Amino acid sequence: MAFGDGVRRFFRDVGGPPTKDGVSELIVGDAAYDDWEVVRDFGELETARAWRQQLTDQDIEAVITSDYELDEWGRGDIALQVPPGRWSEANELLDEPV
Repeated sequence: MAFGDGVRRFFRDVGGPPTKDGVSELIVGDAAYDDWEVVRDFGELETARAWRQQLTDQDIEAVITSDYELDEWGRGDIALQVPPGRWSEANELLDEPV
């Protein structure tokens, strides 16, 4: 076994499983959000978090959801959702030029 392999194994065993940044913000498989409206769909968590931040900065409640766990790189089928009746307002804010 090479020295580098030993170091990697040590940090893998001591550090626990790798976690994706922002995974705690993702709501997975929660039927409570089934009636919320989808504003945008994303393929990776980092982008979804940035767009969600745009809405929450404007005082629009928004969540990022997925029906399934993401892969190890934070990719999957991710939806940015807002409460019923807020889709138009959220969509307008996200479409405004900066």
